[in-house]
Amino acid sequence: MALAALMAITPSAHADPLRIGSKRFTESYILGEILTQTAAAHGEARHLPGLGNTAIVFAALKAGSIDLYPDYTGTLAGEILKLPPDATLAQIQQALAPMGLGAAIALGFENTYAIAVADAAAPRTLSDLAGQPGLRLGLSHEFLGRADGWPMLARRYGLPQQPVGIDHGIAYEALAARQIDATDIYSTDAKIRKFHLRVLADNLHVFPRYDAVVVYRLDVPRRHPAAWQALQGLAGKIGAADMIDMNAAAEIDGESFAAIARGFLGGHGVGGAGSLRDGLAGVLWSADTWRLTMRHLALVGGAVGAATLVGVPLGIIAARRRRLGQGVLTLVSVLQTIPSLALLAMLIPLLGRIGVWPAMVALFLYALLPIVRNTCTGLQQIAPGMRDAARALGFRPMQVLRYIEAPLAMPVILAGVKTAAIISVGTATIAAFVGAGGYGERIATGLALNDATLLLAGAVPAAVLAVAVQGAFGLLEAYWARGRRG
Repeated sequence: MALAALMAITPSAHADPLRIGSKRFTESYILGEILTQTAAAHGEARHLPGLGNTAIVFAALKAGSIDLYPDYTGTLAGEILKLPPDATLAQIQQALAPMGLGAAIALGFENTYAIAVADAAAPRTLSDLAGQPGLRLGLSHEFLGRADGWPMLARRYGLPQQPVGIDHGIAYEALAARQIDATDIYSTDAKIRKFHLRVLADNLHVFPRYDAVVVYRLDVPRRHPAAWQALQGLAGKIGAADMIDMNAAAEIDGESFAAIARGFLGGHGVGGAGSLRDGLAGVLWSADTWRLTMRHLALVGGAVGAATLVGVPLGIIAARRRRLGQGVLTLVSVLQTIPSLALLAMLIPLLGRIGVWPAMVALFLYALLPIVRNTCTGLQQIAPGMRDAARALGFRPMQVLRYIEAPLAMPVILAGVKTAAIISVGTATIAAFVGAGGYGERIATGLALNDATLLLAGAVPAAVLAVAVQGAFGLLEAYWARGRRG
């Protein structure tokens, strides 16, 4: 089962498309589509959308899992390269070169960070925040951790607030509902106008420039010369107003990222086709659901199959050697406590790639605990007299395991595999954050757009699949029980 699943999700090695990544927010999705469609006119190009935050996407670029992605000069300088805030593009290129990377093709607009408030009586500048310690700040998790984000802002302005983390996709609605008083925004966000927000002036000029550029591997112009030349034609072509309109088309009008990109590149503006919001039934019954289901099943089947092959022997060892078994159970328990996104972020540099393999390894590690524990428990519950009787009949240790212990412990072992499979169906949604696909693609896009329809279109099939897996294992357990009685 594990081998078949791996074959189903591993791409063929002969293809060499231009792989274009994007981060998990609206503007990056759109820019990724614009770059992909531009390059696709001159060769095969593939978009790997919503790969996560800056650290994950940049790690994927360094590892060669993607060839390029859109980013911003301020992010490259402050967050990745630790350069001074006023670093020029030439300095950024010089710092990237030893890694085999470069930054080029200034797209023509800046998208800087800012802080926005909804209350008309609220502060007007960031300096004013220092005098209002009671303001509730809800900031995106990436902004909270970035060197050029909250730490720099709090230090330079002396801000006393203790912000809470909130996903960027829902921050505007939380601000409008007065659940928070201020949040970090991007200057090209369409919802600034929709919610009539006030953007606080950066009166100390703390934020650097965030000019949109393409970050790429230095061998891309050689490997994809025609596509690279076409991408260079985008330099200076996207204005701030264009970007705001495109973000609005996605977040407010519900247009698909691909349709928005086609409209912009065709000179027809945005809007009119490819809606992401065709209703829950329309999305669930779309042709894309089958592709996502097959990928989700392959991820779960491969991970749980491999975990069974490894976990059952580990459970046998844990049952027979108590001291060693405690160490094994402690290890798999600790693995279960590692946050999923943190584990994926660690696996990308270790494996040197994004996509299927980091997701499979993460799901494999999470599936081990119930399988190892149930195997160990099932064997330990067997009455010692059963083993003694088998040995008295001349059974060797492996025969005792095969003919006595394994059949008696099988219901408990199957229950562990069932638990691992059901958990993996839900956990596999994280695979989308490293480009591995599955139902998480819809969930990630829904989070970026704060679109409940897309969120449900990913969550409902995952729930149905979990119920189906439980039913399948129930039938298997019933079949085993009948076979034992027969």
